[in-house]
Amino acid sequence: MTSRGAMSHPESVATYVDEPAQLGAVSEQLSQREHKSRVLNGSIIMLISTSLVAVLNFTFNVVMARIMGPAEFGQMTAVVTILMLASAISLSFQLVCAKFVARNETTGEKASIFHGLMGKAWIVSAAVGGAFIVLQKPAAAYLHMPDSWVLAVLAIGISAYVPLGVRRGGMQGTCSFIRLSSNYIIEATTKLIIAVVLVLMGYGVMGATGAISASIIAAYFLPRMPAEFRARAHTALQPASFKEGMQATVFFVGQVIINNIDILLVKHFFAAEQAGVYAAVSLVGRVLYVAGWSSVSAMFPVSAAAKPRDSGAHVIVIPLLFVIGLSLAFILGSYFFPTVILGTIFGQGFSSAGSLLTLYAAATGLYSLSVVLMAFEMSRRIANTGWLQLIFSGIVVLAIGAFHQTLEQVIIIRIVLMALMLVLVSFPFVRRYRQVLAPQQETV
Repeated sequence: MTSRGAMSHPESVATYVDEPAQLGAVSEQLSQREHKSRVLNGSIIMLISTSLVAVLNFTFNVVMARIMGPAEFGQMTAVVTILMLASAISLSFQLVCAKFVARNETTGEKASIFHGLMGKAWIVSAAVGGAFIVLQKPAAAYLHMPDSWVLAVLAIGISAYVPLGVRRGGMQGTCSFIRLSSNYIIEATTKLIIAVVLVLMGYGVMGATGAISASIIAAYFLPRMPAEFRARAHTALQPASFKEGMQATVFFVGQVIINNIDILLVKHFFAAEQAGVYAAVSLVGRVLYVAGWSSVSAMFPVSAAAKPRDSGAHVIVIPLLFVIGLSLAFILGSYFFPTVILGTIFGQGFSSAGSLLTLYAAATGLYSLSVVLMAFEMSRRIANTGWLQLIFSGIVVLAIGAFHQTLEQVIIIRIVLMALMLVLVSFPFVRRYRQVLAPQQETV
């Protein structure tokens, strides 16, 4: 009877056979919609907050530039750049924490990841802070800084910088984007207020550096961490691995070198006034990069938490569109209003470099697109693009060291190298995306 029934109703057999596949397809579509929604919502939250942070940081730099003038402002920017170089370690801990907090499901497992990384972070942070104190004099001599104790004051903040990265990674991994946003805002606000007070009191570069260290310490304590990390820790099913830590470290070392080393090299090779002007131009690039990174921050935990069989290609669309739109807006704005931007915001002492703004915005836009692709690859697997970026960071140092006749030449070198790197980091993504689409096209 069963056989005859089946024979007489072949459509019922087809329906029975196809139902699981249909349910799986529907489930996958719902999952993709949820991922896109979380990425979009997180991107909007992070974009709004990072825009506010960018305004606060921009205000900080504008006020410091106007009070100090190009020469002292160049010194202060060198201090900030050193902090950015040290941030490679902090960001590495943040990325690893975010990735494995997102991948583990229970609160006990998330707490285990968080507390384990926090203990390691304090050890590393103490070592880095100690190294800064020991090396303060030769570093100050290379950068032509008259007071080496400025770097010792910076070391105080750096001593809490790596643990701060773990706290931010915990917030990011649980998609607590509002809490993470408030953390960045607290840091930027504290830095601005204290710096203005101390610099107006006559403490100059030392006062601005003290404000930077104070803001890092304030951000470590505020806001309170999500409840997941106050739960009793259990052994994580997916513990943070050494390979993941190395991948993150390689990625962020390359990132901070590419984003910041040109400022230190210009400070070394050019006169103090030219270095200060270049530092003002680079702020445009930093604003663009930070705005683009907000979308990457939202994408990363969502992509990391996706199932291995899910290609996750749909998750990267929104970040790419965000970065492309932001880059075009920055490039057009700097092209049509270069002198207005520098002269009005920073003062007439900086207006002569208006022609450099468009070039720098283009270089930063190209690099920001590469970062989106590299971060996506890292969220899914161990990727080799981080090593490629590290190689390019070394090439940037060598190229600027060899060719630095003018500030314009320095930026053109960045544009050429960032364009080449974007092409190369696109290959793994395009190849993998084609492999995912091929089976789907065959079944159509």
